[in-house]
Amino acid sequence: MRILNLTDPKSMIYSSNCFLILGDWSGMDDINTLVDVGNDPAIVERILAAPTGVGKKTIEQVILTHNHFDHTGVLPRIRYVFDPVVYAHSRFIEPDFILEDGQHFKCGDRTFEVIQTPGHSDDSICLYCQTDGVLFVGDTPVVIRATDATYDPRFVQALERLCSKDVRAIYFGHGDSITVGANIVLNESLENIRRANGMIVPHIPVVSASATLSG
Repeated sequence: MRILNLTDPKSMIYSSNCFLILGDWSGMDDINTLVDVGNDPAIVERILAAPTGVGKKTIEQVILTHNHFDHTGVLPRIRYVFDPVVYAHSRFIEPDFILEDGQHFKCGDRTFEVIQTPGHSDDSICLYCQTDGVLFVGDTPVVIRATDATYDPRFVQALERLCSKDVRAIYFGHGDSITVGANIVLNESLENIRRANGMIVPHIPVVSASATLSG
């Protein structure tokens, strides 16, 4: 699997990160997938310049992490140029298909699980690939250091699910990705929100790649 961040860091337009998921070899069975489309029209040129494979549809599907404009603003343009199938958990975006928690999708040459994570918005989702330990979170707040706030129990449960996974890399809707200590970050965040909610904080064993492989 190849993951390309198509966002231009020099752009003056406020936009989210937009990730293009491709197969390792751009095989005909791979499904070129765009996670969030952003709000910068220049993304079209960057998609056209990406190594999406010969004889394949450039963008076959779009998965939107939630409905906020900085993640969805140029969706009409993306639809017009590439004619992808659009998935989202929100009906406000008028997707082709509504995502449901627990669904599995092929993106590139890997399989991803949809995990509903209400918190930043009610329609927020994360995408998790067990094979590579990759997690796309959109704007779901998985890095939490404050213990002086309260959190929706639904979000706490969602974060518990994420912490039960072997997460080795986190790709955010804004900012840089985390590729070292991702599970540690998730578990520390869960402990912080449990403290904030006045909950008992049990010890949570961090899942590692080696433990997963040896198991």
